[in-house]
Amino acid sequence: MTACKNKQVLLISRPKGIPTADNFQIVESVLPVITRDQVLVRNIYLSVEPAMKGWVSATENYAEPVALNSVMRSFATGVVIDSLHPNFLPGEFVTGLFGWQEYALVEAGVIDRKIAAHSLPISTSLGVLGLNGMTAYFGLLDIGQPLSEETVVVSTAAGAVGSCVGQIAKLKNCHTIGITGSQEKVDLCRQLYQYDQAINYNDEKFEKELAQACPKGIDVYFDNTGGIISDAVLQLLNIGGRIVVCGTSSISNWEEHPIGPRQERKILVNRARMEGFLVFDYKERYPEALAALTEWVSAGLIKYREEILCGIEKAPCSISSLYRGKNLGKCLIQIYKI
Repeated sequence: MTACKNKQVLLISRPKGIPTADNFQIVESVLPVITRDQVLVRNIYLSVEPAMKGWVSATENYAEPVALNSVMRSFATGVVIDSLHPNFLPGEFVTGLFGWQEYALVEAGVIDRKIAAHSLPISTSLGVLGLNGMTAYFGLLDIGQPLSEETVVVSTAAGAVGSCVGQIAKLKNCHTIGITGSQEKVDLCRQLYQYDQAINYNDEKFEKELAQACPKGIDVYFDNTGGIISDAVLQLLNIGGRIVVCGTSSISNWEEHPIGPRQERKILVNRARMEGFLVFDYKERYPEALAALTEWVSAGLIKYREEILCGIEKAPCSISSLYRGKNLGKCLIQIYKI
């Protein structure tokens, strides 16, 4: 295949807090010629993740920060259009860490998996059947270990991960409480994701409403936010409670570590367990999660929503929009139609 032009989104400056459009630049380059064992993917959907705030920061994280003047790190799903690797053929759909760009010329090892043919849209490979769904699966079931009739509380309950956590907890016969940031999302939690109750953390009576929603205390807390939301939840923790630390989205800047209430005494007295995890540590078990999630979604037992933006030009401002809580589902950017 002859070389083709490629639009790319580059990170050009480090943000102070949440990344904005000013931290990125869209450029046009020419793809290098494909060489032995490489695969050329035309991206269809680009993913937008809350974790991207950490990826572009120079603050210590679980991965090296995205280098300045390089393509923004991103999971993406696309179609193979050229390949010199025997395991990948033109026309196959694949997903992996392909970046915010129209085309990705990658080594085969960068590809996470082929997308199996089924009745669900390929966009789900970046959401409910991707890392978001698998984060919910492993975080809740392996770390949270919910038991039947226990109370499970989820922050960012209407988000791509949180909504899946709540529904898996319901499948395990738990009492589910969702915490989210608007009345619209409260309604979404109750009506689509079938939480037993949902609470708006911006309500001035939030702590009282949370206590009323959890008369038997809290057994499992799936924490996507940290901060004052988590401070309120931990006050209601039961003996033997489990706290799954998945994200810290309420903390805008880690350059100076925030100092809040000290929860060590609460964890000690209640013999609770607080554990962080990364879904990447479960890579060998991805097929297990994918099989279960596909079955549940196909059967209508897990519902999902996607918010799809059109055009690579929407990428630079998408992270800040995510943190303003404007999205009502998994945020994706479609840059090619099939």
